Amino acid sequence: MDDEKLLDIRGLYTQYDTDDDVVYAVNNLSLSLSKGRTLGLVGETGAGKTTTCLSILRLLPDKIGKITAGEIYFDGKNLIDLHEEDMRQIRGNDIAMIFQDPLSSLNPVYTVGMQIGEALKYHGIYKNEKEIDKRVEEMLELVGLPKERKNDYPHQFSGGMKQRVVIAMALACEPKLLLADEPTTALDVTIQAQVLKLMNDLKEHLNTSMILVTHDLGIVAETCEDVAVMYAGSIIEKGSAEDIFNGENHHPYTVGLFASIPNLKVKTRRLKPIDGLMPDPANLPKGCTFSPRCPHCMDICKTEEPPCVMMGGEHMIKCHLFTSK
Repeated sequence: MDDEKLLDIRGLYTQYDTDDDVVYAVNNLSLSLSKGRTLGLVGETGAGKTTTCLSILRLLPDKIGKITAGEIYFDGKNLIDLHEEDMRQIRGNDIAMIFQDPLSSLNPVYTVGMQIGEALKYHGIYKNEKEIDKRVEEMLELVGLPKERKNDYPHQFSGGMKQRVVIAMALACEPKLLLADEPTTALDVTIQAQVLKLMNDLKEHLNTSMILVTHDLGIVAETCEDVAVMYAGSIIEKGSAEDIFNGENHHPYTVGLFASIPNLKVKTRRLKPIDGLMPDPANLPKGCTFSPRCPHCMDICKTEEPPCVMMGGEHMIKCHLFTSK
């Protein structure tokens, strides 16, 4: 494994075995992240973004979710091979996750100070309660909250403040990798900007690598050096932010995502949404999973899975359109 790569996912398959169907949530996903960089993971609801993050941490629902193939190398170790006890040492300490809904991430019967200090206590980073208490106060001030609020309960905080507490919890042990699963979705635009700036500042301050899961391409342009576009459980385009936002060639799905965003320089009566819906992950179409919605669909797209075509540098597009280029 490349020394500069903190995370290297190779051919990952994750599925959910339910009573009714087998849901193929992640399919042959390959992704890497270098130390100190931020990767934006973009795609519609149901693309498999959250499942990818849960697979990295091995936090899939018990007896239902399982990784069926692939490798997840983190800092040179294959996480899939580790025992649960070893994974517990990694969760929160080396890899932390900010979940989508801060309300469900916080326990209503414990003070926020106790919840931030829990990870510090579990991983034995600080020797005594006094040191833990001091670190909790530092983390609260680091995320812009008064240290005196450590004795307050989650219901005493607004949505934006709860998100700051969750960020403080995630960063308390100074993890090497932060998985941020749509951390600003439930926040208004002003608080959203503050939280993103805060996360960016903390990332630079602690030299943390980050995977930012989001629907918002504007957030990606502002905060990410690398971008991966996800559809039906696999990466269909990836590259640097420069490749994705300024490159000449794109996957038809990526083109559709950009067409769905208002352009301040172009006057138009309506936006152009992508026709159709994300395919049922329990019944994925043959060939290219995007073919039923693709305006450039060819016969080969309906029968053969498209290859990954390198467009130069790290820019990759998984599409039959580019096989002859």
